[in-house]
Amino acid sequence: MNRNLALVLAALFPAAAHAEDPVVLYGRVYATFENIEAQGTPNVPRSNRVADQASFVGVRGTETLGRDVKAFFQLETPFQPDQNNTVFASRNSGVGLATRAGSLLIGRWDTPFKWTNGDVDPFDDLTLGALSSVLQGSGIAGVTGQFDRRDQNVVQYWSPKLAGFELRLSYSANEARTASTNPKSEGGSITWANGPFYAGYAYHELRDQPFGIYTNAALAIGSVIVERQAANSIFGTVKLGAFRIGLDYQEFRRSSPVLPAIVTPGTVVGFDRQKAFMGNITWTIGSHRLVYQYMKAKDGGQQDASAALTPESPECDLNAVGWQYDFSRRTFLLVQYVRIRNNATATCTFGQNPLTIAAGQDPRGASIGLRHVF
Repeated sequence: MNRNLALVLAALFPAAAHAEDPVVLYGRVYATFENIEAQGTPNVPRSNRVADQASFVGVRGTETLGRDVKAFFQLETPFQPDQNNTVFASRNSGVGLATRAGSLLIGRWDTPFKWTNGDVDPFDDLTLGALSSVLQGSGIAGVTGQFDRRDQNVVQYWSPKLAGFELRLSYSANEARTASTNPKSEGGSITWANGPFYAGYAYHELRDQPFGIYTNAALAIGSVIVERQAANSIFGTVKLGAFRIGLDYQEFRRSSPVLPAIVTPGTVVGFDRQKAFMGNITWTIGSHRLVYQYMKAKDGGQQDASAALTPESPECDLNAVGWQYDFSRRTFLLVQYVRIRNNATATCTFGQNPLTIAAGQDPRGASIGLRHVF
């Protein structure tokens, strides 16, 4: 701990600064300068912007309670280096106990589905080519990353690592329950890591949650409630010398939406199964990293009792290339180019700082960014 940080902690936490279990201040500052556009009819004109890439600052700490038990806490808040409109403490924050049998957390935290899938993305689910641009339940009109979630009112269990295996379970309390709906968000993951190999499976289920925009030949309305949405993901990475290869396959199923009374009963059957895939390769040469990433999503459209009301099945893909230069373990420069192609119905867009587009428009952009962690 450097002298300046020690002085800050001593001022904020006078007892903890000299305790056996100190409180730690940490964070990340990450911003990009981007040139973006979307081709289609009409075009979204080319423009420049400065974009935050999930910069944050936080404090965390532990207290040894004895008998191999520790209490821990974390408070993490985002901030935007280019603006000042951040909501305080909206990132991973909570309090818990850690034992030999695992850790139990209460608070607000990334779901196991989001946490484990993000490990496969060489861009760490940030920048224009983020994982949530096409995967995580994106790739359907009006929906961006339905399963790229940080749940509130959550209880999570994290197992210890046993022979390389780790288990995470998550349950979000149904505080918004009404007489007609019972919103739930729950899931889990199991991962295995051994030397150059990392692999896992993640599942998440939503009950009575809003979903996108429903449309048919005669009507367009806002978000509707879907009784059940389920996400499955199989993923893994392998390191082969200077190369790292990552693969991720996801499937999503959704039941019929709960529609307003003005919609003719019986017209909607539900949604067909959506499939999404990601593959990437990273080549490390000293302090340089060359990255190529490809993603594709298809299907997931509304099934309808009338063929005349069934829209074209959504489909989109993304190609991203990047060059990263590591100044140190804490600071790097990233140059990236991303191109997304949509069919007439899909609206895949940038996962981080999305570009507002109409169905069928094709976003593309280049960026240069700097990240520093402390």
